[in-house]
Formats: sequence, C-alpha cells, structure tokens
Amino acid sequence: MSTPTCLRSALPRLLRRAVPSSSLPQPNALPHNAFRAFHPPRTKRPLPSTPLRHTALRHRRPVSSFTSRTRATITRNPSSSLAALAAILVGLYGIFKAAETYQRYILASFHAYPEPVAKKLRRALYFTNSDLQPKEAIKYYREALQLAEELGMDPFSDEIIGIKVQVAGLMERVGNWGKAIEVLEILRRDCGAWVEGFGGKSGNEKKRTRVLGKMVQVCVKLGELYGRPEIYEREAAEERLVWAVETVLRESQWRDNLKVKDEDEGPWLSDGEIGAAMEALAHQYEEKDQHYLASPLFLQALSLLGTNTCHSVILMTNLAASLAQQSPRAAAATQQYAQSRSIDSSSAAPSPPGSRGAMIENARLWAEKALDIAAHIIPPIRDEECDVGCAVATQHLGEFAEMVGNQNEARKRYEEALGLSRAIGFQEGVEEVSARLRKIKGLT
Repeated sequence: MSTPTCLRSALPRLLRRAVPSSSLPQPNALPHNAFRAFHPPRTKRPLPSTPLRHTALRHRRPVSSFTSRTRATITRNPSSSLAALAAILVGLYGIFKAAETYQRYILASFHAYPEPVAKKLRRALYFTNSDLQPKEAIKYYREALQLAEELGMDPFSDEIIGIKVQVAGLMERVGNWGKAIEVLEILRRDCGAWVEGFGGKSGNEKKRTRVLGKMVQVCVKLGELYGRPEIYEREAAEERLVWAVETVLRESQWRDNLKVKDEDEGPWLSDGEIGAAMEALAHQYEEKDQHYLASPLFLQALSLLGTNTCHSVILMTNLAASLAQQSPRAAAATQQYAQSRSIDSSSAAPSPPGSRGAMIENARLWAEKALDIAAHIIPPIRDEECDVGCAVATQHLGEFAEMVGNQNEARKRYEEALGLSRAIGFQEGVEEVSARLRKIKGLT
C-alpha cells in the first residue's frame, strides 16, 4: 500500500503535538568541532550532487544480511550510498537492541505463577538460555500453558502473554521467522478479539488499556519480522506498523481530551514505547522512498525519547539522511516544524526556502547535532550505539559536502570517519568510507 490514507490522517495529528524545546538539539549548543575533542573523528558516506534513491532499508536488520549488498550499491550507484549507510546503522542498532522487545516480557521471577507452571517454565528457560534445545524448550512452554489453562490463569495476563512472546523469541533466535510470526499473529488476533468483545465492559477499563498496549508492542515486533530479508513482506510490515502508530495516537489523544487518569483506565504506553513504534514505521517508509512520511515520524520519536541517550544520536542521524533524500519542499516543511519548536535557523546559511541547498543544509544541521549530543554523553551511559552513530553522522557530513560540490570538505569528513570507524572496529564503516575516499581522490 503506497502512502496509505490512514497514515495521512495520522500524521497531521502527530505533527500538531507539541515537541518540547528541550527535547531537540540547538544548533549553537556546541562549537562545530566539539566532538573531535571527545572522540576520534568519524564520517559517513558522501552524498553526490545527483538526487538520491534510497535502497532497501529494514528496521533493525542484522548487519550480516546486507553488508555485501551495501558494497555493491556503492559500486553501481554512488548516489545510493547514504541509504546504504542508513541500512548499516539500522542493522547495528538491531544487534545492540535485538533482545529488547522480548526482555520486556521475560519473567523476572516466578512468584506470579502457580508452582506447577513455574516448574515447567524453569525447564523451558533452561533449554532456552542455558542449553539451547528448541524442541525441549517448546515442549515445556506448551506444558506450562496447558497447566496455566487448567489452573484458571487469565490468558490475557502479563504472565501468559509473556510466555507466548518468549516462545516467539525462541523461534526468532533459531531463525524460524515464519513460526515466530505465526505465534505473534495468533497472540495479536486473540488480544484484538478480547478488546473488541470485552474491552468496553464496565470493570475492564484497566485490562483493556494493558491488552491494547501489548497489541501495539506485538505489532511493532511483527513489523520488524515481516521486514526481515528472509520474509520481506513489506505490505504486511507496513500494515502492522501503521496500525500501531494510529492506535497510540488515537489512544493518546482520547486520554488527553478526556483527561483520563491512570487510576481509572490504567497507565498507557510510555513515551519510549510510543517513540519506538513511530521509529519503526519511519524506517518502513524510508525503505519505500517516502521520506516525507519518514521525517516527521523520526522527529516525533526524537521528541518523545529526548536527547540524552545514544539512541537519540541514531535518530538524529536517520533524520538527517531522510531530509537529504526527500524533495526540497517536504524537507523545508519538516525543518520549519522543527525550527518552530527549538532549532534556531539563524545559524544556517541563508538558502531560498524549499531549495536543494536548504534541504542539504537542514540535513547537515541534524548530523552536526548528532555529534554535538554524543559529545556530552559519557560512560556508562555512552555505549556502542553512540560510537557507530557518530561514525555514520560524520560520513553523512562528507556526503552532504559532496552533494554541494565541496570536495575538500567531503574528503576531510571521510578521513575523520575512516579514523573513527577503525578506532571502534566498525568494519562496514571502514569499507564504505574507503570506497568514497578512493572515488573522491580520483576527482581531486
């Protein structure tokens, strides 16, 4: 489905939501080279002066699945290098956070389960985490679910939903993507049927909120799984992610309008969980070259997650890439929205509104801000996401310089990125930047 009408209705609501000024980067917050004093320089791939086409980009795709394609893309079509780098960034994020969705459900303790169920779960988790034997693990998970049903446990409790999500996680871990999807789709349908049939009844308010929130999280995970190279069902991925984003927007708006209290309806999803849904959908639209839809989603995710984490560096870098690859008019609209909330455009070189120069300058501002934010994040908060995000952002700056014909600046940024990628062991970055440097040295 191309540019679904459902999202057209969702995005205006999304953009109308206020973005706290403290959540977005300020262009003059740090000197231009502040990051270099903190960490070796980093760069990303150069952007040519020709319009960019965005190659396949999947939400949280493993790096190994697209490394060879990225190299081939640079060789065949240099104008796609930004998109290819974005794919690496998303893939590395997948490596850092792959287990996060499941960890939210993993049983921290067994006290909430009757002892017969807990006993089966201990065996299941042993064959999941300590001695990986999928068949044995599945046998014990199945027995645990059967016992839970016999003992009258609520099938929509966090504990039972947690077991089912854990089964899907095991299937994903062993590469059985189809079975992981099947488990989560059954869970999604069951939860949806309960919400529709019983969620509106008196006394079920808090349970409805909780089950609906689980459906959103499951749909975000399904969007990721459908987007994997092994499955690659883009329409299904988009459908699940659009539903998740529209649901969080609709529910949040309803709670705001009626001033719903958590004591009455139960707590809704956190800002981080809502931001994750928006980010996942943004990646889906990036893959389809619908950057005018991706950019507002990245921007809203950033406003929800704030700028004090390494993942905000990733979001800003992705936003920069998205702005650079959309039409000048759409890029100007997105940047105007950001500036109305926090960004002081006086620091940017004056460019005609909606011009190609303004589009690239807006993208450059966000890449610079990614580096500025990373400069202020120190261990233990600083992690590998910061390092890789900075390498990618610096390479983007080289690409932006190349797009406007500034070969010397592009070369400088690439050399910085190469040094940084080597320092952190980011081999994909080393290969990508080296290829760009060879090309640019041949032109200068």
